[in-house]
Amino acid sequence: MIDGLIAARKAANITQVELGQRIGQRQTFVSKFELGERRLDAAEFVKVSRAIGADPFEIMRKAELD
Repeated sequence: MIDGLIAARKAANITQVELGQRIGQRQTFVSKFELGERRLDAAEFVKVSRAIGADPFEIMRKAELD
């Protein structure tokens, strides 16, 4: 699912810095979950998805099919 978040962020032309600002976190927070150094809980996943403008449920569906 993280790969889906990364792809959605890049497709939306949003940097890690911009995403961090949108969710009230630092760029390092975004980097850590994108690198797999930190996990996102369900609420964080939804918040990040929506901040990117992506449907969190669609990201989950795609991850399930991969």
